[in-house]
Amino acid sequence: MRFTSMASIERVQAAGPWHALLPEDALARLESDDAQGLTAAQADLRAARYGANEIREGRARSRLAMLAAQFGDFMILLLIGAAILSGFIGEIGDTAVILAIVILNAVVGFVQEMRAAKAVAALRRLAAPHAVVLRGGHARTLPAAALVPGDIVLLEAGNAVPADLRLIEAASLRVGEAALTGESAPVDKHTAPVAPQTPLPERQCMAYKGTLVLNGRGRGLVVATGMATELGRIAAMLEGAGGARTPLQRRLALFGRQIAVAALVICALIFGIGLLRGEAPLLMLLTALSLAVAAIPEALPAVVTVLLALGAARMARAKALIRRLPAVETLGSVTTICSDKTGTLTLNEMRLTASWGAGGAMDIAALPAPLLRALLLCNDLAPDEQGRMLGDPTEVALWRAADEAGLVRADEAARTPRIAEIPFDPARRRMTTLHRGVAALVSYTKGAPEAVVPLCVSMAMPDGPVPAASEAIMRAAAAMAENGLRVLALAQRRWANPPDRPADLEQELEFLGLVGLLDPPRPEAGAAVALCRRAGIRPVMITGDHPITARAIAGMLGMLEDDGAVMTGQELAALDDQALRAQVRRVSVYARVDPAQKIRIVTALQANGEIVAMTGDGVNDAPALAHADIGVAMGQGGTDVAREAASLVLLDDHFATIVAAVREGRRIYDNIRKFVRFVVACNSAEIWAIFLAPFFGLPVPLLPIQILWINLVTDGLPGLALAAEPAEPDIMTRPPRPPSEGLFAGGMAWEVVWSGFVMAAITLLVQAGAIWAHDPHWQSMVFTVLTLVQMAQILAVRSARLSLFQQGVLSNRPLLGAVGLTFALQLAVIYTPGLNAAFGAAPLSLGELAVSLAGASLIFVILEIVKWRRRVVAD
Repeated sequence: MRFTSMASIERVQAAGPWHALLPEDALARLESDDAQGLTAAQADLRAARYGANEIREGRARSRLAMLAAQFGDFMILLLIGAAILSGFIGEIGDTAVILAIVILNAVVGFVQEMRAAKAVAALRRLAAPHAVVLRGGHARTLPAAALVPGDIVLLEAGNAVPADLRLIEAASLRVGEAALTGESAPVDKHTAPVAPQTPLPERQCMAYKGTLVLNGRGRGLVVATGMATELGRIAAMLEGAGGARTPLQRRLALFGRQIAVAALVICALIFGIGLLRGEAPLLMLLTALSLAVAAIPEALPAVVTVLLALGAARMARAKALIRRLPAVETLGSVTTICSDKTGTLTLNEMRLTASWGAGGAMDIAALPAPLLRALLLCNDLAPDEQGRMLGDPTEVALWRAADEAGLVRADEAARTPRIAEIPFDPARRRMTTLHRGVAALVSYTKGAPEAVVPLCVSMAMPDGPVPAASEAIMRAAAAMAENGLRVLALAQRRWANPPDRPADLEQELEFLGLVGLLDPPRPEAGAAVALCRRAGIRPVMITGDHPITARAIAGMLGMLEDDGAVMTGQELAALDDQALRAQVRRVSVYARVDPAQKIRIVTALQANGEIVAMTGDGVNDAPALAHADIGVAMGQGGTDVAREAASLVLLDDHFATIVAAVREGRRIYDNIRKFVRFVVACNSAEIWAIFLAPFFGLPVPLLPIQILWINLVTDGLPGLALAAEPAEPDIMTRPPRPPSEGLFAGGMAWEVVWSGFVMAAITLLVQAGAIWAHDPHWQSMVFTVLTLVQMAQILAVRSARLSLFQQGVLSNRPLLGAVGLTFALQLAVIYTPGLNAAFGAAPLSLGELAVSLAGASLIFVILEIVKWRRRVVAD
């Protein structure tokens, strides 16, 4: 099956954009006839030339390729090397553990990738399955995939637009384009051309594939199909999105390379020094290889996976569904949240929020009865089977205002039935209905202020009508519009008898009032924006809506910068990438932007070193969601396309849920750093002890099997138990960590070095003391000290600042259990007959065990003193 090629699109559109052409010129260019449409022969030729009107599906990787890709990470390759080394020295158990970890990570990554990348499929589902088309002068229902440029499509309310159309006829035609453009208000369509540079949301002579006809009827000339449509362009953007590694993945890859180089260098030194001292070559080779295995934190991928999985489960309980596991930690790195306005920061439903009458501003909770009846009766809504009102969102908002004031539509319609009407027309910009009242007829007129106010000769007042003050009314309407409101004027006239001409219904009217409508901010959005700022995260609004509306909503939410700057898509298009990078540092509100421009904004922020989260719910948001470091989609009001492109889906559609997710992401990254601090310090202690022993005239402290045992029991369960560590109290008052910050930032590298050295020194002191006292169990004591000193250290590193007793000894019960289990396993190895012989150990006396425990406890005391000193200095 062929698809529209970009070359053929360019040839068709060479003379300029379709929205700038007259209908007859567009028809002539595509050699079509508005009354007959295309012939069957013409349609067949064009189908062969342009291909199917379908969204292209990208070539998917095979499952085998996806599985193989999971083994390409440097840390995984390092673990595979460690497994081979373990097998070489005869430690089959260690080999099995390492390979199990590698396989676990591969399975998790494979499952995540299998569930991802469904955005293009969702776009395909969004397209209209059928369309009514003129072929050879006859209206025929055809599959939407069969449409070709030049076809004439018939539209009516309820239709999904099947292709990009240049409208050639529009009768009261309104189209909902929120999913494509981000603008919540429906768009009134007409056939007059607009300027070539007109942004997409203002091209009222066009109807785009995937949008929905809400009202009226029309005809459209197919000017683009398949991948040439605006929907297709979005699909093309999605195909090129994704693939970038998360901050955590980049940091872990760097850490893996560093630890591998350091382990190989130090182990080579230990092997060489042992040979120079006359140690047995085989013993030193096994010792060096055992240390190489021990130096590599093979539990790190498993710990990270468990931390992310548990974090994802906690987020799901908080109504945030993680679709890609690494996104859990990425949330904690976010420095900028770029949010769509409609449906994300706002409710995505119009509400009546302001009103003005002859006496000035009116309380919307106490509107005059004539105005409320006009809102209710001059309205084309119809209830569905469940009683829900369906129709234009603006009319839904007007009905809701009257309904909340206590008027029942069915009762009012029965009391004052409609007997005639002049439908809304985009050229007239107003509608009028005539009703039979109890004593007389009454007509209601509703429309744009400039279309209604000139027809008014009086204004309604409690004591009776007064002469209309047109200038005052229009000044009030302008002031309301400047605040981002969609303004409508309402008027009435009473009749003893029906007028002779329909046009007389709209003459000598009595002005009832102005109403202002707005898609208002979500109740919790303002507090969430403030929380983001306190956490050092910059909120940015990116919308396809009007700049005035964007500024109004941003002002309500506290998102405007000091200069109140709002950049439009037209202004953005004039900037090159370098200039845009400079502008995104100061601008926090963008309006009238298209999907490609959203990507440019996200990319410019990323080029400035920002970690960007992009939130949205519409089709137009999907490419930016996929290109951002983390895409956040709405689960209830969002489209399938946005959800499939995102890494995180908000199940309750609350912007505030993002803040809770950020907090969880920060907690997880903190706990990953705690594990790295713990495991690297402990592994370095083992290396320091074996490396330094010869310089003090001491024998090699541990046997190879003892090294591997310590590595097995100290890295695994205790490290995993850190996943349950609660968040630090200051987690949402400190700024985001810089994107370039490494795992060992903030002095952690120095702490790892000296704490590892101290643990090694404690071990060597116990060894030297036991040898000096001629204790035959000195190696078993060293074996026990080096195991338990690591358990003492993990209790102290639960917080970099707070004491264990300030945190609460029982605040992480899984960690206490892991420490207790490790202690029990070590005692089992020392005291179990046969088992101790296998590990080259011997039972310790009570005194020897007490010395070992006391030595191991020293690191806990030292680290607690260091933390106490930090608190004193900070206070």
